Amino acid sequence: MNDPTEAIRRARQAEINAEPGSREALEAEHGQVWDTGQLGEQFEVVGFMAPLVVVRRRADGVKGSLEVQHSPRFYFNWQPHNR
Repeated sequence: MNDPTEAIRRARQAEINAEPGSREALEAEHGQVWDTGQLGEQFEVVGFMAPLVVVRRRADGVKGSLEVQHSPRFYFNWQPHNR
């Protein structure tokens, strides 16, 4: 199967995980940050293609995506999808 996003996703994944940020550093750059427990409380995971996670926000059903840092595992850069 040909995935035209694979090279872009792999590059972004390497960039994110080359120097993993602390929660505070990620918050300063991207706003709100979630750990795994908080992610499950506030979002339903719909799909995953590293470093992106497609989610549906539980509070209002808005679908969007987050980026994920491997270790320490944090989710950040919430981007709602256009309807």
